[in-house]
Amino acid sequence: MRTIELTYPHTLNLEALPKTVAAIGFFDGVHLGHQQVIEAAVDEAKKREMESAVISFFPHPSVVLKAGREDVKYITPLREKQEILQRLGVDRFYIITFNKELSSLSPKAFIDHFIIGLHIKHLVAGFDFTYGHRGQGTMGDMKEYADNHFTYSTITKVEMDKEKISSTRIRSFLAAGDMEKTAQLLGRPLSLYGMVVDGEKRGRTLGFPTANLKVNDAALLPKPGIYAVKVSYKNESYEGMASLGTNPTFTENRDSLSLEVYIFDYNNDLYGEELQLQWFRFIRDEQKFTTVDGLIKQMKNDEAVIRNYFSELPHRV
Repeated sequence: MRTIELTYPHTLNLEALPKTVAAIGFFDGVHLGHQQVIEAAVDEAKKREMESAVISFFPHPSVVLKAGREDVKYITPLREKQEILQRLGVDRFYIITFNKELSSLSPKAFIDHFIIGLHIKHLVAGFDFTYGHRGQGTMGDMKEYADNHFTYSTITKVEMDKEKISSTRIRSFLAAGDMEKTAQLLGRPLSLYGMVVDGEKRGRTLGFPTANLKVNDAALLPKPGIYAVKVSYKNESYEGMASLGTNPTFTENRDSLSLEVYIFDYNNDLYGEELQLQWFRFIRDEQKFTTVDGLIKQMKNDEAVIRNYFSELPHRV
């Protein structure tokens, strides 16, 4: 998959671009609803013997449009989004820089520049996709703006448990630590990448050597606590438990969160290595222990609970 970053006005030559079928949207999470839009574009591209593309935006529009908003956390930061799109068979990933200039474009100017101007011959979007200044353009207006330059199709609302599958719902599940519901809406466990960095090495003294992970600051994390996770490293997958929190037993009044992973049945040095972490189940809230022995006893219990969870997992699928 080729990734192409664009800023308005882009300078790509229309004649040099392949005829393309594109899915358009922000697609944070690339959840099951998003996947229907993207897969429809990939399938249509195959039928037409054209390239497939996803057209998305970065940063999130709220960063630009909401005064005083400095950043936003993403269910799928760009790297994770790229990997998922590649697995879905997308040929091109256009990332349009969302800035004030882009937000000021009329719906017609947006379509002329970023759809017709990118040689899109068929466009797929969700029913609620909007474009142009203040989102004035809708899928209902698309016939007027397409002006016979391209065809288009709209994917209707995708629901689970009689509610729309949405990034907002997923965010609420993450805030509650509900990783099973998150995985159901995503169609896969939530995952992120982290680099193993030096920590306080306290886990080794407790009998639980942990990898201290530095993750993308833009990644949306679940609520603090202890989790059942799987770790991928060099094409191998390992079970483990993760602690996301402030280590209250050993630290006081700490605001920043740390992410530590104890990988079951693995003892090699991982400093400087990159791991992929998949979140499976929330086990318990983080708590402060009055004694180290109390903490060790609880960690042994957590490990037993998680090992048992994974041993039974195939029977639940």
